Amino acid sequence: MTIRISILFLISILVLSCGQNPYLPKPKGYNRIDLPAHEYTALADSFPYQFEYSKHARILKDSSWITERYWIDIFYPAMDANIQLTYKPIKNKAELMQEYFSDSYKLTSQHNVKAYAIDEKVLELPNGDFASFTELEGEVPTQLQFHVSDSTAHFLRGALYFKTATKNDSLAPVIRYLKEDALHLLETLEWND
Repeated sequence: MTIRISILFLISILVLSCGQNPYLPKPKGYNRIDLPAHEYTALADSFPYQFEYSKHARILKDSSWITERYWIDIFYPAMDANIQLTYKPIKNKAELMQEYFSDSYKLTSQHNVKAYAIDEKVLELPNGDFASFTELEGEVPTQLQFHVSDSTAHFLRGALYFKTATKNDSLAPVIRYLKEDALHLLETLEWND
């Protein structure tokens, strides 16, 4: 009799469990982002500028069709991001300097359509130069942009880009991490004459 009750109980459990849907949607979550500690190394001295960049990044030659000799990308393979640097010589010509500054501001203002905040700060650097450092918020293709010049010979512009369609709010920890690297780049910037 106990064997029959046990078998009947086992069959009833099997029949009742078959009616439930085992495929339930997973709750929303956040991506786990493990960021390495900041470590820096010096850029090769074959450029008209010198700075320290992250040991977790690689220096790549700019591959765009309009590239110039000293344009580079600081590529972060683990984050699929890069800081594009474009360099222009000023040659002691005020009109060139004005043109480069104007172009830089135009490139930043093109993001007004999607940006809900653009915060520009002027930073005094240890080398005595002043840099414009701009943070853009919203679904914009570049979250950080900066430019710096010694106003006589050199002009350097940088912009952060991600090669992903991930929303910027999900990338916020990575953007903060790369912001520190960009600020360190500016703080260690020296011109090679």
